[in-house]
Amino acid sequence: MQFRLGNYLFCPSWLGLIILMICIPLFIKLGLWQYNKAELRKEIQSSYNASLDQDALVLPDNLTNVDAWKHKKVKVKGHYETKYQILLDNQVEENVAGFHVITPLRLDGSNDYVLINRGWVAGGANHSDIPAINTPNELLEIIGLVWIPSKKIFTLESDSEKSSWKTVWQHMDMERYQRSTPIHILPLVIKLDSKSNAGGFVRKWQLPASKIATNMGYAYQWFGFTIASILIFLFTSIKKANNTKT
Repeated sequence: MQFRLGNYLFCPSWLGLIILMICIPLFIKLGLWQYNKAELRKEIQSSYNASLDQDALVLPDNLTNVDAWKHKKVKVKGHYETKYQILLDNQVEENVAGFHVITPLRLDGSNDYVLINRGWVAGGANHSDIPAINTPNELLEIIGLVWIPSKKIFTLESDSEKSSWKTVWQHMDMERYQRSTPIHILPLVIKLDSKSNAGGFVRKWQLPASKIATNMGYAYQWFGFTIASILIFLFTSIKKANNTKT
């Protein structure tokens, strides 16, 4: 396959053409994936910023559309119930490994519960040691942001391990929690406000904005690979024609 372009010949190889046809769609797809992740995080950040400037909303008794409450600033009243409290593992603050403390709160005047992420506590010298968690007993007003845990969870735990009750969890799996406890739990978690005194610990919640630039950087990188692939293909396929006179 060869085409003449003035004093140059365009003679791509079949191998180069096949590689180009594979790489271009792949690199564009990966670039768009990272770009869309950045745009999603921008929307989350905008919603988060708007919530900070608003008064806390009262969480209704009946949640018909849970997703509509994502990243909303809410307030509830109730008592902590530590019987079904869990610790989320592999949480790091200032290069120190620890846990996030997730405690059910029984809503005042109701039999419903909502999970409260009370923040981070350091692990012990032996990671298998469970840290002591102090929990207030009085009626508390909880103010925080709604977090809806992802349903896309990758875990190496077996079905038998997931079916047995444990204090330390690798992921916040709402469906598993609802199956594992006899209490009626709302399908969301409230991240306790950093200024609250309602039994909280270290609460340096990671914001989506911290990763927006990273996602955009990866997107530009993949789009750059697309352009580079085209340029390399053209460079290796275009040759100067030999004009010989007879």
